[in-house]
Amino acid sequence: MTILLLAVLGGFGWYVMEPGERAKILRLVLGVFGSAKRLATERRSEPDPFDEALRARTRWVVAMPVLALAHIATFVQMVSAPGSLDDPVTLIAWGGNFGPNTSNGEWGRLVISMFVHSGPLHLLVNVVALVQVGLILERLVGPILFTVVYFIAGIFASVVSLYAHPVTVGVGASGATAGIYGLLVAALIWSFVQRSALTMPVKSLKVFAPMAAIFVLYNAVAGSLPSPAEWVGFGIGLAAGLVLTRGVAESKPDLRPVAIAAATAFALTVVSAVPLRGIANLRPDLDRLFEIEARIASTYDKAVSQFRLGAISANRLAEVIDRDIRPELKTATARMDAFEGVPGEQRELLENAREYLRLRNESWRIRSEALHKANMPALRKADQSEHASLLALEKTRTVSPQ
Repeated sequence: MTILLLAVLGGFGWYVMEPGERAKILRLVLGVFGSAKRLATERRSEPDPFDEALRARTRWVVAMPVLALAHIATFVQMVSAPGSLDDPVTLIAWGGNFGPNTSNGEWGRLVISMFVHSGPLHLLVNVVALVQVGLILERLVGPILFTVVYFIAGIFASVVSLYAHPVTVGVGASGATAGIYGLLVAALIWSFVQRSALTMPVKSLKVFAPMAAIFVLYNAVAGSLPSPAEWVGFGIGLAAGLVLTRGVAESKPDLRPVAIAAATAFALTVVSAVPLRGIANLRPDLDRLFEIEARIASTYDKAVSQFRLGAISANRLAEVIDRDIRPELKTATARMDAFEGVPGEQRELLENAREYLRLRNESWRIRSEALHKANMPALRKADQSEHASLLALEKTRTVSPQ
């Protein structure tokens, strides 16, 4: 079943990749499969006591294939649906971890985002690492502990990602995969302390090295490392393993301490997520400011055209400002002043938006008064205030973290 799983994953990934990506992933993966092939050849030539001991402990690997297939199935659906995989809107729609959504009642994104990937290479690295480690680790510690650590590490990584980047879309299973690596390290430590037939031989350890290096290298190149999310995931797996796999040389961990650890982790997740509640997303309101500016400018330009044709007076032009333009800006100002829970990444944007509204309100007030009084110097002052306001508005576009 594992070979079939890898074949399906590899074939689909190969189909959707660009030629350059194909060459890159081929170089990365050949080392892993080459090592696996050599190990398989050695095993066929003579019985491997470690492999036989693993199979005697856990006959069938269940959790790893289910998790891997869930990742693949989600990605297949994403590729088949409209929308670009690297578009934040698409990733959010599929369950990406995005602070304004997650922290306002959609907490399930902490889990769902683990199964959402932004590209075939992203998926391939996480799933191949999961398959390779899971083949041995699930047999060693059992499917329950394997699954619990995978989800706990992934969820904690998602929470940490919200703290670090609340308005950046987070996707992928890197934190969960790092947790599995941490669990593997802990299990290896205890297996070497209490040597038995389940102590992993050096030749088996060497098989993990290429894929572990690929995992670290990919996340470093992709900008995820050094990332507190991945490090937290690894630390969760390591800590859980050191506590729960102490007697792994003799038997799989008991279910009771695993259940207690899972309940404790869930409680800690809730406590750590509480301060994140109510993260605001300023971007839609910033985009709305550009729409408002275009609309009020169009309204005024039409009125000016009528004024130049002599269809309306200067006082009537001022009334257009007071009746149709300034009330809309006043409403936008009240909404922007009421914003709370704006993350640090967007505070500069908020200040620029408020500065735009202050200066723009001032420019229209001065222009209205100048038209009523036929005061040309005041009109020039209104133009200066307008220019400054538009510069502040433009900053809300160029400083955007998205």
